[in-house]
Amino acid sequence: MKLFDTHSHLSLIHDDHIEQLLIAQEAKRESVVGILSITNNIGDFFTVHENLKTASNVFFAVGVSPSEVLHPGREWEQKVMQGAALERVVAVGETGLDYEKKYGDKKSQIDLFLRQLELAGRLNLPAVIHNRGAGEDVLAILRDKIPSRGAILHCYSENVAFARKALDLNVYISFAGNVTYRNAREIQETAIEMPLDRMLIESESPFLIPSEHRGKRNKPSYLPSTLYHIAELRNEDPEKVADQIFQNSLNVFNLNGKL
Repeated sequence: MKLFDTHSHLSLIHDDHIEQLLIAQEAKRESVVGILSITNNIGDFFTVHENLKTASNVFFAVGVSPSEVLHPGREWEQKVMQGAALERVVAVGETGLDYEKKYGDKKSQIDLFLRQLELAGRLNLPAVIHNRGAGEDVLAILRDKIPSRGAILHCYSENVAFARKALDLNVYISFAGNVTYRNAREIQETAIEMPLDRMLIESESPFLIPSEHRGKRNKPSYLPSTLYHIAELRNEDPEKVADQIFQNSLNVFNLNGKL
């Protein structure tokens, strides 16, 4: 079995670079042969990229989260372009919209989102999308501005009807540990009903730990718990589910033959 963690905040699990390397190595021993490192701002991206440049199983997204909309950093667009030229950078993000936390105002969030989707198109990279309380706006924007390499709706939290609309676009849907929670019925229904060839999984570590590991801090090595839970929900063979989801990860990040 091979798994790819499509969303992990490694720098938030531990700020020491040796510990970050150990976390990546531990994940590999648990069949997580690829990890996408996510940071919220440009400064953290360059720090983590330097910390993990020798960790061959760690790949990177570069971008500015909605949480940073009021202070994206000086010349952030130029720095995203610079970051995208570095080794093992395979996506732009995370970007998107967050209306629940009320970072800045909607107009400023939408502007930051649109500019990063444009960058993803110019860089020929997929975009990693954050959506909290902004689903209809996210979909409307993606219908018009989705990059040619597509997008990933990370940490899916909507219902099946929303997923059907999203899947009309060049979009993959990624499930985190919250799909294992007993009260996550709409997320679970989506995981059951959606086509397997458009599904990804993520740890979203250090957040949203799978229920099997409750009480601990989440990390990529716990990702198999999410995979087994999804396979059980779908009443499908875990190896089959894992193989397809891993292939989806290679496809979206253009890593066929590289991992």
